[in-house]
Amino acid sequence: MHLDLPHLLYSGPALDDPAILARLPAGLAGALRVRNGCVAYLGGLHVRGACRGPAWHSLRHACHGDDALHHLFAEVQPSDVPFAEDAFGDQFLLRERAVVRLHGELGEISDAADSLEAFFAALATDPERVLDYQPLLTFRQSGGELQPGQLLAAFPPFVLQADGSTRELRAVDALEHRRSLAQLARRLHGLPDGAEIKLGEGAT
Repeated sequence: MHLDLPHLLYSGPALDDPAILARLPAGLAGALRVRNGCVAYLGGLHVRGACRGPAWHSLRHACHGDDALHHLFAEVQPSDVPFAEDAFGDQFLLRERAVVRLHGELGEISDAADSLEAFFAALATDPERVLDYQPLLTFRQSGGELQPGQLLAAFPPFVLQADGSTRELRAVDALEHRRSLAQLARRLHGLPDGAEIKLGEGAT
C-alpha cells in the first residue's frame, strides 16, 4: 500500500508518534512511514498521519482526547480507527478489518469497503463515487480553495431541504467543523422525516 495519491495538496510532517501505528494494519502503517498522511484529490480526501501535530492531521488527536471521534459521535466506537475523512467531514473508519463511513451531518454509519485494500482500490478506480466530491469541484470552479486544515461546510446542510434558498459552501477550520457536525447530528437524532429545524446563521 502507498499514499502516492493524485492532486496532492499537503504531505504530512515527519513521523513523531510511532506508537499510534500499532492500531493500524501493517499496510497502512508502512505507508505512513513513507508519507505521513496527506490531503489529496484537490482536498477530497485527507489521510491522517502518525504525528502529534498539527491537531487536524493527527491520528492520535482523532482517536483520543476531547476531539476524539468516538466522543463527538455516538455511533463511533472507541476501537474504531478514523484514518481518513472527505472534504465535508465524513469520516472513514477502520472497524476490525472493514472500512465504514460516518456521515457527519447525520452521525450515521454505513459500509464502505470490506477491507482497507478494497477501499483504496475503489478510490483509485472511481474516486468521485467513493468521495462524492462533485460539490468540491463546483466550489473550486467558482474560485474557492481549500487550505490544509480546512473542510467544506454546506449551509444549509446537505441533509436539510431548504426551499427557495441557495446552498452555500464555505471553507472552515477542520476541527471546528467536526464539532459542528457532531452538534448537528445530535440535534437531528430521532427526528422524523419532514421535521422542521431552524439553524442560526453561521451554523453548519
